[in-house]
Amino acid sequence: MNIFLIKTIICIFGQRSPLSNSPVNCNFIRKRRTQKAAEIVIGYSDRDLSLLFYWWMGQSASTLAGAQSRIKFRSSPVISSMKEIDDSDDVIDVFDVGEFDYSSNIPDECLACIFHFLSSGDRKSSSLVCRRWLRVEGQSRHRLSLNAQSELVAVVPVIFSRFDSVTKLALKCDRRSASIGDEALVLISLRCRNLTRLKLRSCRELTDAGMESFAKNCKGLKKLSCGSCAFGAKGMNAVLNNCSALEELSVKRLRGITDGAAAEPIGPGVAGGSLRVICLKELYNGQCFGPLIIGSKSLRTLKLFRCSGDWDKILEVIAEQISELVEIHLERLQVSDTGLAAISKCSILEILHLVKTPECTNNGLKTVAENCKLLRKLHIDGWKTNRISDDGLIAVAKHCPNLQELVLIGVNPTCASLEKLASNCLNLERLALCGSETVGDPELSCIAAKCIALRKLCIKSCPVSDQGMEALASGCPNLVKVKVKKCRLVTSGSADWLRTTRGSVAVNLDTPEPENLDASASDGGVPEVANEIRQVAGQVRGVSIASSSTGRSNSFKARLGLTTGRNLVACTFRRWSSFGGSSSSSSRNN
Repeated sequence: MNIFLIKTIICIFGQRSPLSNSPVNCNFIRKRRTQKAAEIVIGYSDRDLSLLFYWWMGQSASTLAGAQSRIKFRSSPVISSMKEIDDSDDVIDVFDVGEFDYSSNIPDECLACIFHFLSSGDRKSSSLVCRRWLRVEGQSRHRLSLNAQSELVAVVPVIFSRFDSVTKLALKCDRRSASIGDEALVLISLRCRNLTRLKLRSCRELTDAGMESFAKNCKGLKKLSCGSCAFGAKGMNAVLNNCSALEELSVKRLRGITDGAAAEPIGPGVAGGSLRVICLKELYNGQCFGPLIIGSKSLRTLKLFRCSGDWDKILEVIAEQISELVEIHLERLQVSDTGLAAISKCSILEILHLVKTPECTNNGLKTVAENCKLLRKLHIDGWKTNRISDDGLIAVAKHCPNLQELVLIGVNPTCASLEKLASNCLNLERLALCGSETVGDPELSCIAAKCIALRKLCIKSCPVSDQGMEALASGCPNLVKVKVKKCRLVTSGSADWLRTTRGSVAVNLDTPEPENLDASASDGGVPEVANEIRQVAGQVRGVSIASSSTGRSNSFKARLGLTTGRNLVACTFRRWSSFGGSSSSSSRNN
């Protein structure tokens, strides 16, 4: 039964009778409103409820009369239920409504609240019912996404005359089309003074001047996300110098930033005191954002993806100035144990992702583990370099008892480290092992026997067999889901047996098919599951990263110079709640 319709109908019953245009009996409201309202709607099917709902919301009697021949209400539940409350109440027949528009009794605020529960498509359909609904729907819409082609400038006044309460705006342009320019952005900023979130995608015609004008008109901006835009450091500095409430900044492929020593540094401006999240992706000269990061004293989350240059020194300065970081993501970054030693100074760090950073070794991970004892989530993509192994993981097990989620890709743990993790990290609920050559049946049996709190387990491209699957039948008492992919020795029979033996455990088995090794396979990758992780290495169309330090390995430089490549997975658990099990996860992005 449609929960939204039920809630709406119960709410309406508690305020005014849709049958008689008069307040419902006071006893009904005061004593048994919720209980009886639920009884009233329980006899209807979804189709019946839909007709009844839209009738209340302003459908004419003639429209509903036509539906009377196609639908038959079961035992008139509205009439019988209301008679149970007070036999003296006068009840009008369901279809005897005349031409009165009952939605006129609903205040604009309530109508807007109802629209809030509808999908975007349903909102558009509802806005066509009448002029009032068109007005209310437009005034109550706070989120808007527009095709930001150059032709948009002509209709900006019309669009934002109707949608005059927009606070979250997305402007996206196709890469093959000409995007909006400064004129359109300034017009939007003049009509959306209360804008708090702005997303710009492929708006290549925007310049520094346009961003400066926008920033001066929308000083309440809290979140800015821009990708594949052409403005540069001046435009970014203008935003940071005018938007004192800015909390989240995400920048991807900002083409206007000058490369080399001539690059203008980007400072914190007035936003330095409010910025909490900074995300930089695929920037050739991302280090010009160094002053911004260092000057953001309230920063809690730092994400650096595929940005060129040596980041060790910048991380050292960041750690000296900002000690309150709780989440750090480093992906395909030129960072070594020196950078990890700097990160270890963030003593309250809870989430750490190290994805394809081949110069990070066991020593760096040990330093982090020894100093960041509050670590809850750890993701490591070792890129099959074998520089992080049992030694580093044992240090994590020893010093990070609060660990709840561990994802290891291209890392080769053995029973030695897995047993320590299970014994010391008693809250470990989510474990993913992908592309690990050493994870076989003994390791899986160790996990089954020792990981008492484990709820979700993902094994991918590992040499486990049916014997290891059988061990899960008697272990991990709190297990609710198992996902096994590309493990060639695991058969569907063992998965079926596990489902039968552990009826409460959802088993997802992906039977491997014969295939040729490609770039992702040689990397130990599992590209299909990349979509299942909240922050992972997405598919990359190569960014060549220059190495400025000496002594770097040739293989490292070669890998960072790849022009194309697929994602090495980071198995995650974002969609694992679909089967009904809920995990007691800690608070956090989003």
